[in-house]
Amino acid sequence: MNKLILDTGVQEFILINLSSDIMTVLLAGPVFEGITQKELAEQIEAKKKCRDKLTTWFNAPQIYYPNKLNIEQTSSEITAAYKAKIVSGESLVDLTGGFGVDSYFFSKKMDRISHCEINLELSEIARYNFKILGRKNIECHAEDGVSFLKKSTKKFDWIYVDPSRRNDKKGKVFLLEDCLPNLPEHLPLLFDKTQNVLVKTSPLLDIKKGIEELDFVKEVHVVAVHNEVKELLFVLEKGYSGSIKIKTVDVLQGQNSYFDFELEEEQDVQTYFGEPSSYLYEPNAAILKSGGFKSIAKTFGLIKLHPHSHLYTSDKLVEFPGRRFTIERSLPYSKKSLKSMVVSKANITTRNFPMSVAELRKKHKIKDGGNRYLFFTKTANDSLWVLDCEKVIG
Repeated sequence: MNKLILDTGVQEFILINLSSDIMTVLLAGPVFEGITQKELAEQIEAKKKCRDKLTTWFNAPQIYYPNKLNIEQTSSEITAAYKAKIVSGESLVDLTGGFGVDSYFFSKKMDRISHCEINLELSEIARYNFKILGRKNIECHAEDGVSFLKKSTKKFDWIYVDPSRRNDKKGKVFLLEDCLPNLPEHLPLLFDKTQNVLVKTSPLLDIKKGIEELDFVKEVHVVAVHNEVKELLFVLEKGYSGSIKIKTVDVLQGQNSYFDFELEEEQDVQTYFGEPSSYLYEPNAAILKSGGFKSIAKTFGLIKLHPHSHLYTSDKLVEFPGRRFTIERSLPYSKKSLKSMVVSKANITTRNFPMSVAELRKKHKIKDGGNRYLFFTKTANDSLWVLDCEKVIG
């Protein structure tokens, strides 16, 4: 951590050059003694990454930034604030503290936060920024979180962990046992120190596989922001053996869209199938990830088009956590039916359909955009259909 970067003149240079070409900054001659152009460029790039994702840090003066990769890997303020609503009590240990965004928001809810980060420089940066941001109840430990727990004689109300999601070969990881720390292996240690564990994972993780690998899963939260799933959160409570609740949220501008269901009940829900009616419903990304396909139909009294299409229909318009459409026309799919629709421009979605969006656009010469929405899907009798729709606003 080069503290010369915190000088007023350097900070002004970073702010002025947020819109500058990074290569221009890198190739320019040295501007400040004791600071390389690479260091300046890294601060500019990282700060730019925070403009929308971490507005508290972006807007605060004298913030020191790590490299942009650390910013890309950290939670956003939106998801960190959501996680803070889950925990309660006096003390929490963040085993994989990183840049400290989650610890910062936990510190607004809990009395004492222990921020563990094995990277010495990143730990120093987090400690410095917490001071700048006025968070006096966060204690930073520049060490591995598991080692910290092993040495500690204290009990904590919560332990939070965000396992690293890449293996040594930098490939995608789909099992928690392949992550760092190896959470399934260390769960006995965690439950020796706390009753409650909050685990953040990549949305790539299979929810049922995650439940199998973990113990005492009480809740799973599927967190989306503007219809893009960002995080899976597993809430573990020592000794818990009841039904697992799946909670989905899509954080939208000005409001959030929620849908909850019991995992065990999802298996037994009776679903009704039928042909397209007056309205079409497409669940948001959080619900699609959650697998609550039967529960959503039952809750809103909808007919499903096909067991694997995950599109729903009804005669009357109902409230729904996702997109709603008026079905103007529905026809069995064929080149002739597309021609009869006289469509040259439309938004295309495929669900359980043998052709991709790109293939359909090419074959039928349909440009992207406009106010028409074409859904290519399979109905209950395995017939291929195209639904010509208009989006319901509001």
